[in-house]
Amino acid sequence: MAEPAARPAAPAPVALSHRRVLHIAVPVVLSNVTVPVLGAVDTGVIGQLGAAAPIGAVGIGAIILTAIYWVFGFLRMGTAGLAAQAHGAGERGEVAALLTRVLVVGFGAGLGLIVLQGPVFRAAFLVSPASPEVEALARQYLGIRVWSAPAMIATYGVLGWLVAQERTRALFAVQFTMNMVNIVLDLVFVLGLGFGVGGVASATVIAEWSGLGLGLWFCRAAFSTPAWRDAARVFDRARLARMARVNGDILLRSLLLQAIFVSFMFLGAGFGDVTLAANQILLQFLYITAYGMDGFAFGAESLVGQALGARDRPGLRRAAILTSLWGLYTVIAFALAFWLFGGRIVEIMAKAPEVQEEARRYLPWMIAAPICGWASWMLDGIFIGATASRDMRNMMLVSALVYAVAALALVPAFGNHGLWAALLISFLARGVSLGLRYPALEAAAGRAG
Repeated sequence: MAEPAARPAAPAPVALSHRRVLHIAVPVVLSNVTVPVLGAVDTGVIGQLGAAAPIGAVGIGAIILTAIYWVFGFLRMGTAGLAAQAHGAGERGEVAALLTRVLVVGFGAGLGLIVLQGPVFRAAFLVSPASPEVEALARQYLGIRVWSAPAMIATYGVLGWLVAQERTRALFAVQFTMNMVNIVLDLVFVLGLGFGVGGVASATVIAEWSGLGLGLWFCRAAFSTPAWRDAARVFDRARLARMARVNGDILLRSLLLQAIFVSFMFLGAGFGDVTLAANQILLQFLYITAYGMDGFAFGAESLVGQALGARDRPGLRRAAILTSLWGLYTVIAFALAFWLFGGRIVEIMAKAPEVQEEARRYLPWMIAAPICGWASWMLDGIFIGATASRDMRNMMLVSALVYAVAALALVPAFGNHGLWAALLISFLARGVSLGLRYPALEAAAGRAG
């Protein structure tokens, strides 16, 4: 009787320390800092044309594509967990084959968007109508930008693959290069050559293909492993099914989360324009917090995934504790900053006195929000690393139901205060429900391979 195949030797363990966590997290945080800078430059450059329509066109076009690309965010998260586990198990061939799989998915999805751009963009303009002039310019913008869809979607997978191996400095280099190329070409194409809206779109297309090229250069070691081009392995039915299941669950989880925030905005709109504007300002506090937490959540994805792949239960627990501890430090820092400087931040972000006054009324919720969201943000990273996508999906459904019940009970009685309370309660519900499922992750790490 043949002996079972030996499990590949896992990489030699590296001490899991605070320094290692920060080594992963800091480049991610720095990378996130560059994102709003690009948006500001895009708007500022196109604003030099002296007309409102180009600004509106670039804004609407960017929002439409951001919403479409957001759907494919599952590719980064799912890839991070799967690749981290393969890396932790010492399966170099599977790590390389997984890179090919995500590139196939990314290019396929991007080409599909190019083919279907007509009906997709028509549907988008039905949802967000604009004046004929703005729509015409936005269509021009989208018609150019769509040609980088394969690069942009594939880059999500490449970045997840890099995160899985703790190579977040490479992630920062890709993000920074993309944004710098975009900014420089914005200035050349729009201010130098007078290409207008088309120039902004062309700059982004070149930047996104450049980002993918640099990302693949950072992945070059994988292409020295024959498994990356082993069709039988790359298209193995069981591995493809697992990838589809993980990514499908994460997509549903993300859609439920988006539904919570969309309904939050719609319900807030019922309290009038001033309250709606104030809520939009305060949501930026949440986004800023999420940018800061991303680094430690990404660290959890990588370190937890590697520990699970190596069947290292103590390593998994230490990864969860260390990354969550730094996440806790981060949310406490944000809560203190919002308490001390929240009013000033509101004044910078909104010039209308009535909006400033309204935002200050609800500012205490922003002080509480980072603390309430800490567990849910960190456990998301932990569960992504463990590819426990079914739990993520199910607990997000629980969170959405809790939010709906809380909103129905609190909004009629307490108005916008009740709406913010419902949102924070949903954060707590997700954190508690995922926390109750955490022991199963450790149990999985302790089982034989």
